[in-house]
Amino acid sequence: MPMIDVYAVKGTFSNKPELTRALTAALMRWEKVPHIALFLDNTAAFVHELEADAMANANGASDYVRVQILTPVGVLDRDKKLGVTKEMTEIVAAQAEDPTLVDRTWCLITEAPDGGWGIDGHAYTSAEIGEAARKELAGGT
Repeated sequence: MPMIDVYAVKGTFSNKPELTRALTAALMRWEKVPHIALFLDNTAAFVHELEADAMANANGASDYVRVQILTPVGVLDRDKKLGVTKEMTEIVAAQAEDPTLVDRTWCLITEAPDGGWGIDGHAYTSAEIGEAARKELAGGT
């Protein structure tokens, strides 16, 4: 149940709903979670648009995009992290209609500690998330 934050200068993306759908769908594929309400309702992407002077690298360039992915601990192994980073970068460049943005997209993967993922006022452990998913898949609520 990841959260994705995309930070970019205003105007980088013309269709933010399409961007958020593409990013969340890609991450759910890499996490290999089932398409059930638990994951569909709690996987989200947020686009943060910044003024051009609100970000810069050490050389002063502001034509970068930062994608920060927060996921429960242990969900993404090294191969999945490599795949997620590559696909997120490709999605960002495609959605910006700028193939050169591949070279200027930063991806950061952060893992929430076990028990550090809160939904509905409860901080879930990985085991509790798994149990909730199994219950939903079995037809329970």
